[in-house]
Amino acid sequence: MVKNRQHNDMSIYEASDFWDDHDFDEFDGIKEVKDFTFSPRAKKYIGIDSELYAAIKDRAKKMNKPTEVLIGEWLSEKTAS
Repeated sequence: MVKNRQHNDMSIYEASDFWDDHDFDEFDGIKEVKDFTFSPRAKKYIGIDSELYAAIKDRAKKMNKPTEVLIGEWLSEKTAS
């Protein structure tokens, strides 16, 4: 068994990849969470030209990132003050 390690800074995508390769049985002291609070943030969707989206999707694939994450990062960088 693997020692219980904390991965508090994982993104949802990293956690998903991690649990694709691992199982709860591999870790000591893991307990099932029965109740938790989840507050999703509202999202707005915008239209993007299909050729532009294809180029962004290709870039995201080369960077091994989901397209939506890459777009979000770029927009955050551009709007940071």
